[in-house]
Amino acid sequence: MLLTTSEIEESLKTLPPWKLEGQAIAATFAFRTFAEAIAFVNRVATLAEEANHHPDIDIRWNKVHLTLSTHSAGGLTALDFQLAGQLSSGS
Repeated sequence: MLLTTSEIEESLKTLPPWKLEGQAIAATFAFRTFAEAIAFVNRVATLAEEANHHPDIDIRWNKVHLTLSTHSAGGLTALDFQLAGQLSSGS
C-alpha cells in the first residue's frame, strides 16, 4: 500500500540521510576507499536479497548512492522505509 505524503515526511524525519527524490527515497553514503564502498554494497545486496526488495545502486569511487521505491506499487511503501532503516544502520 502506498504511503501518504504525511507518512513519507514523518518517516524521513527518522532516517537521515534519506531524502525524497520524486517517487523514491535516496541517500548517498561516503567511505574512505573504493574497497569500503564495495564492502557496503555487498552488505546492501545481502539485506536486499533477504527483504526481496532491491535498491538502485550507483557507485562512484568512494560514494554509494541508493534509491528505493516499490516499483510494483508505483511509489513508496513501508517496505522502502524498513529497508532504508536497515541500510542506514549498516553503513
